[in-house]
Amino acid sequence: MSARIYLFDTTLRDGAQTTGVDFSLADKIAIAGLLDRLGVDYVEGGYPGANPLDTELFREKRTQNARFTAFGMTKRAGRSAANDPGIAALLDAQCDAICFVAKAWDYHVRIALEIALEENLAAITESVEAAAARGREVMVDCEHFFDGYKANPDYALACARTAYEAGARWVVLCDTNGGTLPEEVRAIVTRVAETVPGDRLGIHAHDDCGCAVANSLAAIEAGARQIQGTLNGLGERCGNANLVTIIGTLALKPHYAERFATGIAPEALARLTPVSRAIDELLNRQPNRHAPFVGASAFATKAGIHASAVLKDPRTYEHVAPESVGNLRRVLVSDQGGKSNLRAELERLGIELSRDDPRLSRLLDALKEKEAQGYAYEGADASFYLLVKRVLGEVPDFFEVERFSVNVERRWNAVGQLVTVAEAIVKVKVGDEVLISAAEGNGPVNALDVALRKDLGRYQALIEDLELIDYKVRIFQGGSDAVTRVLIESGNASGERWTTVGVSPNIIDASFEALNDSIVYTLMTRGARP
Repeated sequence: MSARIYLFDTTLRDGAQTTGVDFSLADKIAIAGLLDRLGVDYVEGGYPGANPLDTELFREKRTQNARFTAFGMTKRAGRSAANDPGIAALLDAQCDAICFVAKAWDYHVRIALEIALEENLAAITESVEAAAARGREVMVDCEHFFDGYKANPDYALACARTAYEAGARWVVLCDTNGGTLPEEVRAIVTRVAETVPGDRLGIHAHDDCGCAVANSLAAIEAGARQIQGTLNGLGERCGNANLVTIIGTLALKPHYAERFATGIAPEALARLTPVSRAIDELLNRQPNRHAPFVGASAFATKAGIHASAVLKDPRTYEHVAPESVGNLRRVLVSDQGGKSNLRAELERLGIELSRDDPRLSRLLDALKEKEAQGYAYEGADASFYLLVKRVLGEVPDFFEVERFSVNVERRWNAVGQLVTVAEAIVKVKVGDEVLISAAEGNGPVNALDVALRKDLGRYQALIEDLELIDYKVRIFQGGSDAVTRVLIESGNASGERWTTVGVSPNIIDASFEALNDSIVYTLMTRGARP
């Protein structure tokens, strides 16, 4: 029987330490949903009580299947767990589990905490017991465990033992500085497993030596059964263990797949690439083309003897089938496997086309053409849905924007303040009716958005609750004449969220395209008639 490996995602907490990454509340909720649907076992949302965003996040549980986890410190020195405000915030959080971080390196206990070693152990015990008493699943991240073990193995083991004996479900060994090598990890975890059972041990690896994934795999070989990591390896400094790579490895490499099982179902595994790229789009980051399993170049082969061999039998230069992780095989002369991936994506959207349907080739050609222009649909499902429906001839002409203009003026207002005002005018034709709307906004895109949605004639009632939630811009093909990609997230009163994309050398034009798609998508999904 396969041993169960539990996957713990800390993208929303440790991933937030990445330089240039700032999650909004909406971002965190959206990512928690992606992780939940992917099938990870734990989603660590953040640190309630440490900042207003995370406190608000934990006002309600954000996952349906995964165990929503709050992170925080063990109790402070000089006070009881019952009187510690940090512990209180964790216990008040709407979560399934609590993950405490505790120092496991005697050097840090003395220098950083400035307390006695025994007091640190007492803090672990009291904190774990307080959370367990409130019915929470408890885990302890033993911070700097491997460095601590090398310096003082007895004390590092005492920290792990104390957490286990206090009732922690998981005792997680952290390579916080990321400098431990796989053979060291395996040897140390083997030793710890003599004190704490392996099915209660986890591994939390950082990538400062480029070994975080290898260290995580070494830990489970030594008996650990929980792996912590982040999507796309987000994290401070060089990042955390890349959970995307770990998932692909555990599921598809026989050495692991034959001995271990995770909560990632095959159909979820086939969404690994879209999930990985959706995260990057959400964060307005360029996806790593060379990322294992999910990168655009992960299964790409240039023309030549390699390409010739791949066309004869893909196994000659592929270690796994790209469609197993939702990726594409790319060869200069063709996109092998493109149709099967496209059909799978269409089925996800509720559109079924047979394998030999000639429209499938037209769709694939249209998709390639759009992507060549700079469109990316991994994070823009609504625009992808409309692209498909347009190629199939199933998008009615609800309205036509005959023209629009946007003006930005910087001026002194009536009270002598220098302000910037944006105004937009939109001329729309709905059937035989011509409508002209004008609006001001706090920026040109906001003004255009308000004007576009101000009066849509007989369709107005269907878009009254439509609102712009988020707006992201990416510049590519460099220079002052660069092409701009705009991603707009929209929502409605029912809590539904969707994303559209626009591409143009002109940022206003790209924004208009995404805004227009959002309105058309709303009318389509609400059954509007032309």
